[in-house]
Amino acid sequence: MAEMHDAIKVVMTKEEISRTVKRLAAEIVEKHGNVKNLVIIGIQTRGVHLARRIINEMVAAQLTPSADDVAFGKLDITLYRDDISTISTTPLIRETEIPFDITDKKIILVDDVVFTGRSIRAAMDELMDFGRPRSIELAVLVDRGHRELPIEPNYVGKKFVTAREESISVELEEVDGQDRIVLKTISSGDAHV
Repeated sequence: MAEMHDAIKVVMTKEEISRTVKRLAAEIVEKHGNVKNLVIIGIQTRGVHLARRIINEMVAAQLTPSADDVAFGKLDITLYRDDISTISTTPLIRETEIPFDITDKKIILVDDVVFTGRSIRAAMDELMDFGRPRSIELAVLVDRGHRELPIEPNYVGKKFVTAREESISVELEEVDGQDRIVLKTISSGDAHV
């Protein structure tokens, strides 16, 4: 009798994630130069931690004098999702914190994984409720493809070619107790194996 098993493969280690975040920070500063008019906003949950890490890398690499030079915000997109009625009858709402005017600012949205593009569309919809930014760019740790909307990241840590039935899971120390990225697949296997 066949049985379904989840196969898990580590596709990025803690060290690889660290190097990737450093590169993303450098690419953002290289493109924008002056970070004074830059706003980095993390999408809850893991995007917030990645956004903080990007800012910390900018400071560590002396790409900016201090973390205070870059405005930082948090965005919870739950109520802006187009699938909210299908994810839960009582969705978990996290904190949105944008304590500054985003009008005419250059915004870098940060998320862990871009997949269909729908979460990013929801994030942009919510951002527009806070003002009219000069520009919005997207930085992601992982791009796994399968876009359903015409949304592409400006800064990509790593691109993985995945099947629709596979998933990419980003685990971060701040949330999951460790840093790694895993590819999960469902495969049929023999119950005796």
